[in-house]
Amino acid sequence: MENKKLQFKTNLNCGGCVSKVQADLDNIDGICEWDVDTANADKVLTITATGLTEEAVVDIITKKGFKAEPIAE
Repeated sequence: MENKKLQFKTNLNCGGCVSKVQADLDNIDGICEWDVDTANADKVLTITATGLTEEAVVDIITKKGFKAEPIAE
């Protein structure tokens, strides 16, 4: 299975916000790497993963009290 790049518009505004989801994203099987561009107006979360759905990522971010909306490529 090949790596897939997923992108989400979020409200992860700063390093503190990112740190609240970091442990969850670091511990998900299939995620190769992830990053949040807090300098971007849309606070874009980019994930490179294998076998991970957009719905699973949205669920993880939502459970931490933040928003994530898939960005169509």
